[in-house]
Amino acid sequence: MGNIHLCYLSLAFGVNSVNGLDPMQKIIEIRSHAKRNVIVSVLIGLIGLCLASIAFSVLPKSLYLIGIFLTSASLVALLIAWVKYREPQFSFLLSRESILYKHRHGQWQLDWSNIQRVDVPRVSHGADYQSLEMVAIKIKDYSVFLQNVSPRLMTNILMEQRPLLFHDMPVSKDCATGSCHSDDMLEHDYFKDSNGIEYKGIQAMFANRMAKLRARLGYDIFVASSELDRPEQEFVDLLRQCQQRVLTLSS
Repeated sequence: MGNIHLCYLSLAFGVNSVNGLDPMQKIIEIRSHAKRNVIVSVLIGLIGLCLASIAFSVLPKSLYLIGIFLTSASLVALLIAWVKYREPQFSFLLSRESILYKHRHGQWQLDWSNIQRVDVPRVSHGADYQSLEMVAIKIKDYSVFLQNVSPRLMTNILMEQRPLLFHDMPVSKDCATGSCHSDDMLEHDYFKDSNGIEYKGIQAMFANRMAKLRARLGYDIFVASSELDRPEQEFVDLLRQCQQRVLTLSS
């Protein structure tokens, strides 16, 4: 995998061509696991429906349950195929200038120079630390990043990543009794960044969520492993190599 990374870096960031590959290619395309096997899911669904129709035609009424089961399983397979089809063709596009993350609800873009740290996040689990199945990024300047996030994606992230708030949650009197109030799940609709820029509405809520996650987990942005095409640590290594190469070329 390391050789593949070096080859990608050569293609994406202007290093001399490797094994005759075209050095003009400037983007590394990452296809998520969620996008895979769309055709397979469709075929399974269609074959299942055919078998179900045969079962209804041949089997006696006492065995119709088999046909109902096949029909239900086939519809689930077709639904999965439809969900997969709605996903963007590529989840990440890595260029010389930035990282572009694409989702069916929108996208965000982050310049390489605005990344302070990228890693696999870890949380305390008793006396040990456990790695989350995610890649996390700590950014330098909120104001630049907030201008490059789709509002619909902000809303989706606020909902989907709520479980992250339960990690390293600060202990209070309410939580000690096991009855934590829901205020911690909600974000204020006002935010003022380090540059004095004020935000309201969904942008402010998203910024407050990033600040809360940074205080607890050390990072601002989190991407699930299902959005990647390789193990989390290998993707982290790829991002680090890309950033190092870009910053080296720009210096």
